[in-house]
Amino acid sequence: MKINKYYCCFYLVTLFSFFSLQAQYSSTTPNFIFYLADDQDLLDYGVYGNPKVHTPAVDALAQEGMRFTNFYTAQAICAPSRSQIFSGMYPIKNGCMANHLPVKPKLKTVIDYLEAEGYDVVLAGKGHVKPNSVFQWSKYFKSVDHRYLPLDKLENYLENVKKPFCVFVTSDFPHGPYPKTSQYTNEDIFRLPYDEGNFRKFKTGYYQNIYDDNTQLERVLKMVEANDFVENSIFIYASDHGISGKWGVAEQGLKVPFIVRWPGHVEPNSVSHNLLSFVDVLPTFLDILGAEVPSEIDGKSFQSVLKGNQKPIHKYIFSLATKQNIQQCKVFPTRAVRDERYKFIRNYNSIEVVNSNYGSNPVVNEFIRMGAASFPNVPFEELYDLNVDPYQKQNLIDNPKFSDQKERLSLALEDWMVTQNDFLINSKMPLIKPTLHPLDRNSKWNSVSEDLAGKLDESDYTPLHY
Repeated sequence: MKINKYYCCFYLVTLFSFFSLQAQYSSTTPNFIFYLADDQDLLDYGVYGNPKVHTPAVDALAQEGMRFTNFYTAQAICAPSRSQIFSGMYPIKNGCMANHLPVKPKLKTVIDYLEAEGYDVVLAGKGHVKPNSVFQWSKYFKSVDHRYLPLDKLENYLENVKKPFCVFVTSDFPHGPYPKTSQYTNEDIFRLPYDEGNFRKFKTGYYQNIYDDNTQLERVLKMVEANDFVENSIFIYASDHGISGKWGVAEQGLKVPFIVRWPGHVEPNSVSHNLLSFVDVLPTFLDILGAEVPSEIDGKSFQSVLKGNQKPIHKYIFSLATKQNIQQCKVFPTRAVRDERYKFIRNYNSIEVVNSNYGSNPVVNEFIRMGAASFPNVPFEELYDLNVDPYQKQNLIDNPKFSDQKERLSLALEDWMVTQNDFLINSKMPLIKPTLHPLDRNSKWNSVSEDLAGKLDESDYTPLHY
């Protein structure tokens, strides 16, 4: 059969173009796959030093990519932690500075930025961010039975996707509820350096949930491999915060596991000690794509770190805590800052300063008093040398040898609070309007006296965006 020369030439050009596009797609438009666990301590992974916990899938990812030892969330609680990843902003600026609060209504997120670059932006699993008007995912696959990852729907998506994608696989594990039966006993539990006394009863069930989550991660990794997405995808594993420091600013709550696999770019089995935060995730994605990083974003790209340059990205990173709008709600706001070595904390309603927080409303004052009294041993200010005291056991705030560090970090913290328009700057002791757990309502988690029940009204709360 005689072959048309023009057809042959056209075929070869088309084939060449196809492979050229494939090569370009692999190098300049990688997919992003971010697997986020829930409530798991940094030290509860084999690769981070726990020899008894079952995390072989995470450990294998670390062998294939870069493991970070100083990666942080700014707030050790579910919704605020996620809000940082999705917005590139600290929780006060994005609006989600307490659990169950919505972000600001006109906030731009990873969805807006990456869809503008031609990406699907998909959430598969736990949401815990709102409002829906802001988080309009390209596709959303909700958890199965409010508990398990929607693995079948995710698999179907990966088998049929025709464009670059960013998928957040957000697990409900190892967050409770914890199973009543477990393959673990107390003898199987590895004692962490900040564990005190007997293990809490949840630990054996917590280990079982970790085991079950590893099984889910293994299946996700197999999907990625089966659909040939390993080489042209950046796969990230993290936990949103640590269970042992939840709701506070302790290192065991704020410091998170963070592992990145990016074949051809990230050196296998490498480690970074760079000081980084969840607010840095979004700008890094944009930087990798060559897209503009908006000036209002708090984070900075760490693409250079991924490619082996360990020059510091931040001089300081910041954190906060609130005990409002959670189950055992109290008025006790905290702000903190750390550099490569030292950490400074200010507890704004400490018993030491509570008298200066009172205003003219006696009911509000009583809730302020109760908040301070709930933490009688927590001082107004704290300073720690994390090089020698990584779990904050020796407060150096009154040691004159560290007065320079205290002053420097205190000024850095105050400057940051100004950039965030922090309501603590202009308010004596603000009450946050609850969306789930009111201060003045009795529940199975919270108890108030009859003379305080139902006594707070709209005017008693600080003005916010919702």
